[in-house]
Amino acid sequence: MGRTRRFASELGRFCATVRWFCSSLMGDNHYHRYVAHRARAHPGEPVIDEREYWRVRHAAADAHPGARCC
Repeated sequence: MGRTRRFASELGRFCATVRWFCSSLMGDNHYHRYVAHRARAHPGEPVIDEREYWRVRHAAADAHPGARCC
């Protein structure tokens, strides 16, 4: 029973790591990181809502394509 419980625990940790990696790679947590940064670096200042954040982010990416392919 102990080995099964340990395996399940390690499998759960592995799945959580994969979920975190995929979320980070796809940008799912960008807004949450932005909010945390604003709270740390600019306390007391207003934070734009998530919809506005993504609008500004995509507009900036379109205006300055950088190294992306298209």
